[in-house]
This record gives sequence, C-alpha cells and structure tokens, in this order.
Amino acid sequence: MKKVIVIGCPGGGKSTFSRALHEITGLPLFHLDMLKWNTDKTSVSKPIFLERLQNVMEQDKWIIDGNYGSTMEMRMAACDTIFFLDYPTEVCIEGVISRNGKPRPDMPWIEKVGEFDEEFMKLIRNYNRDNRPKVIALLEKYADKEIVIFGSREDAAEYLQKIENGIKVTE
Repeated sequence: MKKVIVIGCPGGGKSTFSRALHEITGLPLFHLDMLKWNTDKTSVSKPIFLERLQNVMEQDKWIIDGNYGSTMEMRMAACDTIFFLDYPTEVCIEGVISRNGKPRPDMPWIEKVGEFDEEFMKLIRNYNRDNRPKVIALLEKYADKEIVIFGSREDAAEYLQKIENGIKVTE
C-alpha cells in the first residue's frame, strides 16, 4: 500500500479515515478539497486543480482523500489501493451536521454554525442513486487494485485497529 485513494459519499468520514490511515502508515496525505478550494470558498480553475493533483500523483507515495468524479478514474488508474466508505445516507448527513462550525484540516474554511449548502445536502441525499453506481462500475473496471469497501464506520475503525496492531488484513 503506497498509493491510496479514499472515496465515498460526502459526510461519510473520508478525511477522518484518511488522517487515521496517514497516522498509522506515515503515507503523505492530500485532501482534494485543499487542492481545489480557496479560503474564500472560490475554486481554482480546472487546469490549476489538475496540475496540483498531477503533482501529487507523481510522488512515490500518497493518500488522496476525496471524490471529484471528473478525476476519480485517473486516480483509480494510478493508485494501488482503494478504500470506499459505502455508508448509509443517514450516516453521511449526520457526519456533515456533526462537523458544522468546526475547523477541519481538509477544508480551507470553516462552515458557519447552522450553515448548510442545500445543493451539497441534495448531493448527499442523492449520492446512492446518482453517484454510487458510477463508483461501483469503476471499482469493477479496476478490480485488479486492492479494494476495501466499508459498510459502516465500525468496520473502518476495526480495519484501522488491525493494521495499527500489525495484523495483515486482506479483503
């Protein structure tokens, strides 16, 4: 495990999982949101985002946390390990609500308490219908990669505990 991507519905805990994996493995961690967004909630241009992402992917080792469907296949092709946090919608909505108003190392700004982007919440509510099938199709296409799918936060925590304890984990 040298080149890792962590994907799943927003609010599922990709960044939290990625930070824990980084702590255990020492692999450098990169958050797509930090490559894409400015502190004033504006995004960089697509060419700049792609250049930043390409610079990360050219490194020998990395964990890349985030979805961004337009670059997902490129990241799957380049990685050796894929973690898919395949959680129920309610878990993801709860995750977004619980992090509201808190500083996050994976975002260049802090959401104001009680401030929820309705378009973002709609994306979460519709993720399993609109985005999950595309992710599953890509996972099937890249079945030669090490693919670990978690159905719950408990499954992910158990996996992390095992690798932290040096237990070889194969799925």
